[in-house]
Formats: sequence, C-alpha cells, structure tokens
Amino acid sequence: MNHKTIALIQHPPIVLDTAQSLERAVVLIAEAVAQGAQLIVFPETWLSCYPAWVFGLAGWDDAQAKHWYQKLLADSPVLGAHDDMLDGLAPLRAAAREHKVCVVIGINERARAQGGSLYNSLVTIGDDGCLLNVHRKLTPTHTERNVWAQGDAAGLRVVDTPIGRVGGLVCWEHWHPLARQALHAQDEQIHVAVWPDMPEMHHVAARAYAFEGRCFVLCAGQYLTTADIPRELLDAYCQGAGAEQSADGVLFAGGSGVIGPDGQWLAPPLVGKASIVLATLDLDYVDAQRHDLDVAGHYLRPDIFELRVDRRPRHGIELLDA
Repeated sequence: MNHKTIALIQHPPIVLDTAQSLERAVVLIAEAVAQGAQLIVFPETWLSCYPAWVFGLAGWDDAQAKHWYQKLLADSPVLGAHDDMLDGLAPLRAAAREHKVCVVIGINERARAQGGSLYNSLVTIGDDGCLLNVHRKLTPTHTERNVWAQGDAAGLRVVDTPIGRVGGLVCWEHWHPLARQALHAQDEQIHVAVWPDMPEMHHVAARAYAFEGRCFVLCAGQYLTTADIPRELLDAYCQGAGAEQSADGVLFAGGSGVIGPDGQWLAPPLVGKASIVLATLDLDYVDAQRHDLDVAGHYLRPDIFELRVDRRPRHGIELLDA
C-alpha cells in the first residue's frame, strides 16, 4: 500500500516578526517529523501574518493602513530564482534538509529587496531543502488588493515529491475554475488548500475540489488569538474580515483537516485549539476514484473545450543595456 503521512500546522506565527516565526516553524517541523510526518503544511501567509486589517482600513490615504503596510513590507522575505538566493527562508530550507521532509508554507513575499510590492505566495520546499515551487495568488480578493499584487501563472504547477505529486492554491482561488483545471491536468495527487479562516463555505470548496480532482486535499487554516497580536495592532486587526473576536479571544479558530478523493473527511476539521493535525494518505485510492471521474482524462472533452495557460513569468519591464 502506498501510504504517506502528512501534518497540518495549526499554531499561530509570531505576528509581524518573520525571524521569530521561522524559529517557531523549525520547532514545529521537528515536532511533526517526530510524529511521522513526511509532508508538513502551514496556512496562508503564516509568515508572518494574514493582514486582516485591510478590510477595516480600506479608505483612501489611510495613515494606519500605510503604517502597517510598511511594517509588513519590511518583515516579508525576498525569494530568488536560485536556492543560494533564498536567504529569507534559510532556516526552513535547513530544517527540511535535516529532517528529509517536504514543507509547504504560505508567506508574504516581497518582490525585491527594495521593491514596494508584496505577493500572497505558497512556497514548496523539497526534502533536500531546495525550492520546488512558488505560487503567487492570482487574484487577491476584495480589499486584499490594497496589500498584495496579482500573481502570474509561473507557479501554477504540480511538482514531484517523494510523497507524491503536490500542488496548491490559496483561499478563494478554489472558486477559480480555470486555475483548478490547470492543476487537475497535471495529475495532482495531493492538493494543499491554505486559508486564513475556515468557515463552512471554505470547507465546501475544499471538499468539492477533492471530489472534482480525485485527489487528497489538505486544508490548512490559521489559529490566532488576541494574545498573539501586538497591542498596538489589535484594534485595526479586529476590524478585519474573519477577525470577529469571540469571548475567549479567538480571532481565527483553525478548522484544518484532510479530505479524501471521494470528498469525505479523512481527518475532520479541528476547531478552536492550537495543534498539529496528522493524517495518513493511501495514494492508491486516488487511482481507484478516477475510475469514474477524471476531469483531465476520460471525462475531458478536448474536441469542444480548450484551456491555454501561459506560465511565463511576468516582470512588466525589460531593461536593455549596452
């Protein structure tokens, strides 16, 4: 049997402190590996926070919004095209290499060291510490566009890992049918679905993706409380969507879980506590479920439908020197 063990990290980061968040991530990776994990997943923009304040500070020329954007920009790692340039994620790469484990993590990615733009990115690191993929969220939702730029399709890829073919999307990208089909067509076995919060409709989207793609879906949601937010940020943060303060101070309640290729929960959602969610996947079950539905194969109608995906990186400027 083709069994693989995965772990979903439902612990808070150190908000707006990537260096300390990376230290926490390394400890959590070691803890998950000790429990048998071969693939470890962190939620959307876990490094170093989901900027929920954008939904409450969306007015023109808002001084608070500019202040917190500057803080987030300064705290966000820069990624390069080659492994030796990935200084921003060096501790994660080292941990993946040391433990021979694959890591998928959501980050706020700064485009260039002095650049002024951020991406909502999903980074996949191989068990040798090398970068396998960076997917930048294609379309930030609503006032998220005040923080994140639109990504291109360069990272709309499924990659080979020792535990199977792994792809991923960020949050409401799961309602983008063409993005879904682009990954289905790459024979995805394990799909990483990262979110800030996990209300019912997010679980609906994740279960539909699993059934449609006949793949395992790993739902990773944030767990965050008022105690995790810097005091000076708390009021602005609590104005954000999904950050409705409960009586016990929980802002994001998690909801991480694992769905099988039949759309049923393999590990039901864990709500209301910081923890590591573990599950064992039988990848042979993916092939069995594709007997009656393969949307990129025998259920496809290439004679009447055609999808073209341009995965060339987009830089927006070409500098020609002598």
